[in-house]
Amino acid sequence: MAETTAIRAPRSLIAPGRYVQGRGVLAELGRYVAPIGSMPLILTDAVVKELTEATVTESFRRAGLPVRFEKFGGIPTAAEARRVADVAVERGCDVIVGLGGGTVIDTAKAAGDNAGIRWVSVPTVASTDAPTSALSVVYTEEGAFESYRFYARNPDLVLVDTQLVANAPVRFLVAGVGDALATWIEARAVQRASATTMAGGLATHAGIALARLSWDILWENAMPAVEAVRQNLVTPAVEAVVEANTLLSGLGFESGGLGAAHAVHDGLTAVPHTHHLVHGEKVNIGSITQLILEAAPTAEIRRFVEFTARLGLPTTLTEAGLGDADEEVLRAVVAAATAPEETIHNLPFPVSADDVLDALKAVEVLGRSVRAEAGLPEPQAPESLRTRVPTARMA
Repeated sequence: MAETTAIRAPRSLIAPGRYVQGRGVLAELGRYVAPIGSMPLILTDAVVKELTEATVTESFRRAGLPVRFEKFGGIPTAAEARRVADVAVERGCDVIVGLGGGTVIDTAKAAGDNAGIRWVSVPTVASTDAPTSALSVVYTEEGAFESYRFYARNPDLVLVDTQLVANAPVRFLVAGVGDALATWIEARAVQRASATTMAGGLATHAGIALARLSWDILWENAMPAVEAVRQNLVTPAVEAVVEANTLLSGLGFESGGLGAAHAVHDGLTAVPHTHHLVHGEKVNIGSITQLILEAAPTAEIRRFVEFTARLGLPTTLTEAGLGDADEEVLRAVVAAATAPEETIHNLPFPVSADDVLDALKAVEVLGRSVRAEAGLPEPQAPESLRTRVPTARMA
């Protein structure tokens, strides 16, 4: 009998068809959408529509495209994606434009897939790396993580107007940094484990390099970019961070892989205590948890905690709303984070629920210790988070 040779999983990298970034590029949206579809549906919320409607309408007029807006329901559920898909089919649309934040964009992708039409991402904030990917995060009506939904292709176009990003509340850019910093932390772990990435294969050298590039750019530019966006300015640092948060992190997480940081994020969504935090803020708690689980060098962990605390990201359970949570609540977080289908199992070592529980508890102790040593204010409970602003840059 002939011997069979095990076939090693292929390496894979996937990406959007086109990426466009710059100040004022929203005014050119119609020109970029026209080759993709002639009957677009623009999915957005009321706030973003008010900010962008005049620019988008004029852009589409110049490109000879009709303008059809549809209001986003607020939560990226499977039901909302089906509703939007039905609207697109009824109106004869051949492309969906997700205009807004990550939840709008994820819903536009899901609706486009349901309707069998193409989709375009137009993020108005740089708060997540969702815009470039061939997947959506699906939530329950209560706002808890439900599942990842994968697609056969990435968006045909991702267009980011950096002036819109600079005009948005600085918290969104900071959250995007939290999401993007996790990309390298997770990708290097997935590479060590030879685990499968979100692209359906082993990581390519390109995917890993993009994840690392995102990390390097953020450590160099995040502080000045945040300071600039607080004044609604578009500087080279802002352009660099928007690219790192959106394109590099997007390609890096999808073709480099996810690990514990995003699994812990998913776990945090399972309890209502954390619903005041946006995606990248919860991911930052997950990044610290992963570094503790990995037994990363103490100096590396403490430097990461200080850097992200100075940016304004949560680095303690207190800020996540779990400072006074009992064991049962924390175990609910851990149970969701360690579910069999979760990406925490991409780490290059087995992880038990007790391991994650202890690492989560250590986040609080570590975060308080680093803050005290760095002379930063003590962590505050959720009611004060919405007024949190970045602290002075590290020496």
